[in-house]
Amino acid sequence: MKNFKLTIEYDGTDFNGWQVQKTGRTVQGETEAALFTMTRQKVRVTGSGRTDAGVHALGQTAHFRCQTRLGAPEFMSGLNSLLPPDIVIKACEQVPLRFHAQYSAKKKTYRYNILNRSLPAAVGRQYSWHIQRPLDINAMQQAANSLIGTHDFSAFENTGSPRSDSLRTVYSARFIKSPDDEHLCFEISANGFLRYMVRNIMGTLVLVGQSKITPREFAGIKQGLDRSRAGATAPPHGLFLISVTY
Repeated sequence: MKNFKLTIEYDGTDFNGWQVQKTGRTVQGETEAALFTMTRQKVRVTGSGRTDAGVHALGQTAHFRCQTRLGAPEFMSGLNSLLPPDIVIKACEQVPLRFHAQYSAKKKTYRYNILNRSLPAAVGRQYSWHIQRPLDINAMQQAANSLIGTHDFSAFENTGSPRSDSLRTVYSARFIKSPDDEHLCFEISANGFLRYMVRNIMGTLVLVGQSKITPREFAGIKQGLDRSRAGATAPPHGLFLISVTY
């Protein structure tokens, strides 16, 4: 038995998310189908976590175990020849059997992209949230600073989400503005994320940027643990899973 770790990039536009479902394309489903073609075995591919429909990844991590004579280079080249063009295996390595893509993870980093200008984009519109009116980035950063540390993030979790607890530790949360002053990205790193957590945080931070709530009120929403007080869920297409650290 061998265990392999994959680093995967994918464009989530045409996927129903990572996890296999009864209908629709999924990244897990496409990868498992390609592995079946290579091994003639029903191989389970386990990701570091689920990404929802429309969410992208530059560095999703997964592992799979199987009985095979093939090595990591053969799996990498074989998978890339069989997978559709919106999925690319960026790295494949054999790892100890104890490695688990989800449970061995120590940190994940997500990025959310915003196009902040009056006109929408024709090119790249599927990779950022278009917001017409100027945003107060300083106020948004001030609010984001209150996320750092270990907190109960129930206020930014969708109801009915399966999890053992809602405590997470955020290591960093920062905004980066492009030189053209039109593109803005929010990067956040934590030991884990609740379902829709980043998108719900982003939707609420935009309210700060629009001066609809203050940074102090944002911190109060986090502390209040009430999802109904937070902002709307930001669209999925601006979100990228950047990396997973082990």
